[in-house]
Amino acid sequence: MRAGAAAASAAFALAKEPDPWPKSALMAPAALAKTLNSDGLRPAVLCVAFPVLYRQRHIIHAEYAGPGNSAEGIELLKKAVAKLQKNEEIVMYCGCCPMVDCPNVRPAYSALAKLGFTNVKVLDIPKNFHTDWVAKGYPVEDQLGVPVQPASKPK
Repeated sequence: MRAGAAAASAAFALAKEPDPWPKSALMAPAALAKTLNSDGLRPAVLCVAFPVLYRQRHIIHAEYAGPGNSAEGIELLKKAVAKLQKNEEIVMYCGCCPMVDCPNVRPAYSALAKLGFTNVKVLDIPKNFHTDWVAKGYPVEDQLGVPVQPASKPK
């Protein structure tokens, strides 16, 4: 089987697997944006995407926790959550592609569950990070932590 066909087959198989999280663990982007814009307690936001995506733009206050599709990424994730309480609210996201095809979010969620974290949410990104977050004007920052002004007002 050619490499491209093998990757497509793996992505299709991944999409057919049931999500490891309950539907109640999905968080709408608008809900997270509202929380991040408030003065209240904020969840720990973890980006489990590929490094290039995080460096371009990421959710404000998000910590890079490695791509969830690799052993090295899961080790970075473990380091990122080492200081958190097991019941602390965590919102994780990727956004590299449509969530049904995402190679990072499912293994990362499963790893956090195995570590005993009980309050993990998955940001519901049906298409990709740009479409479902950036283009809606939700808060982002660059790799230096500098807020990036949205091109348009939030919807």
